[in-house]
Amino acid sequence: MNSSVMGGLVISYSNPSPSGSYVNTYSRQPSHTRADMALRGVYEISKVLAVPGRLETTLANVLTLLSSFLDMRHGLVTILDEEGTPINVVGIGWREERAGAWFGRLPEQAVDRIFATGMPVVVQNMQKSSLFPGWRFDGPIEPDGRVSFIGVPIKDRNAVVGTLTIEQVWDESTTYHAADEDVRFLTMVANLIGQTIRLLEMVQRDRERLMEQQRMLEKGLVREAPASGSGAKKGKAGKTGIVGSSPALQNALQQIRRVARSHSAVLLRGESGTGKELFARATHDFSPRAKKPFIKLNCAALPESVLESELFGHEKGAFTGAVAQRKGRFELADGGTLFLDEIGDTTQAFQVKLLRVLQEGEFERVGGTQTIKVDVRLVCATNRNLEEMVSRGEFRADLYYRINVVSVRLPALRDRREDIPQLAREFLRRFDDEHHTEHQLSPSAIRVLESCYFPGNVRELENCIRRTATLAHEDRIAEDDFACRHDECLSATLWKSAVSPPFPIVQPRTGEAPPARADVPPPFSAERDLIEDTPVDNVKVGQRELMKALEATGWVQAKAARMLGLTPRQIGYAIRKYGIEVRRF
Repeated sequence: MNSSVMGGLVISYSNPSPSGSYVNTYSRQPSHTRADMALRGVYEISKVLAVPGRLETTLANVLTLLSSFLDMRHGLVTILDEEGTPINVVGIGWREERAGAWFGRLPEQAVDRIFATGMPVVVQNMQKSSLFPGWRFDGPIEPDGRVSFIGVPIKDRNAVVGTLTIEQVWDESTTYHAADEDVRFLTMVANLIGQTIRLLEMVQRDRERLMEQQRMLEKGLVREAPASGSGAKKGKAGKTGIVGSSPALQNALQQIRRVARSHSAVLLRGESGTGKELFARATHDFSPRAKKPFIKLNCAALPESVLESELFGHEKGAFTGAVAQRKGRFELADGGTLFLDEIGDTTQAFQVKLLRVLQEGEFERVGGTQTIKVDVRLVCATNRNLEEMVSRGEFRADLYYRINVVSVRLPALRDRREDIPQLAREFLRRFDDEHHTEHQLSPSAIRVLESCYFPGNVRELENCIRRTATLAHEDRIAEDDFACRHDECLSATLWKSAVSPPFPIVQPRTGEAPPARADVPPPFSAERDLIEDTPVDNVKVGQRELMKALEATGWVQAKAARMLGLTPRQIGYAIRKYGIEVRRF
């Protein structure tokens, strides 16, 4: 296959003529006929784009209209983010419940080339092109027929924000014409789509601003930017309740803002304690559904029978205790957003019932026969590996594709450690507001928090702050106020049970002292550390043993010392002796 560039057009030739040379098709119709067709097409498509409506539905209508002007088999409009990653794919006949299926038809390599070059791409024969590995046509085709591909960029100013791609079947019944004529036509349509997307984004931003102003006025608040040097507490949560300014957190928030503009289902993924509910609420607040209800439900907190009633509601007398009709969460969230937390903990029987609501947008209450239709934007969250669950048959694959249209991974606290001081001050402020007290975190206290691994993420950090503030002797919290400085940290106990120790631990029998080890000194005590300072050469701890202890405790040297039965000073000597580079998280 050969390629050439003509006037900014990338053309791939793969249909040899009988003489063996590669030729392009040429028009058998008068050029003015094709020009008239393109003019009429642009006019009709501009009318469709001018009608207010949901972007996905509008783009699907544009593709349907486009198919009447071109001999096209398939057509896709792909919306891309700044890095060229597809965030939405729309085809002819697009529907909400089939949104995820369009991603499977996406010609990824061709779209990547269009995004990278900013130029159209034409392939005369898709079956022979390296841009479509393993491609197979899904319909009838003549023996001497072929399928060609045309893709053009959708631009906002000079930035590529999407692609418009079509497939065309060529056989004896096809009226041949020059490929560049279709390219020019599609480029004009793509320009119209780009202007529409830009206009909708501007309208959406203005709408969000007006809605925010209205909410502030309803609460009797005046939105003022804090002046430089004001006494506002550092790290105070914004309107989303999400605290932090780290790149990892801001990247997740940027993704939330982008996906919130659509109505596609969102799957929030991350470890326990990363704030999935706050991100779900932010998805709702940034969306066009912000004025409608935001309803949440933890799927792991209820048995299947109760969960079904909670989601779908029940009729009076449906079961024992159903003394009155009750609306379910789907009805309460009609027009708004429904957040299902721990979706991976549901049973397969319940997954079948949930799948029907997502496919059809309708359901019946428990014990009822009346079909109820709802318009709900679904946001789910899980800390489990759904892909492995699908492969093991523990989670339905069809439901997985319904809820995982757009996936957003939330960063663990160890991946945004620069946010720890802000989070700690915000949690301390909330504690003080509740208890009418005033506390401050000293620099030494901040250093303690920054050195902790926090496997429980933000939830564990809040627990640590509240416990420390409750037991603190003074208003200024210092290093010595933390439980970990007195070997009383409950999280450290959890870590030791979850991580294999670097040496065998022998549990003593009741009433007996633990067996002594010749190579490990007695447990650390502050008094012994002041009296003696045993050089590391006299302590037989190997480099490998030391590394395991440091990794098991998140590189907190004091905890590693307690695990090995050494003093913190001895741990420091050993680290310097072996030349170990201390990791900072």
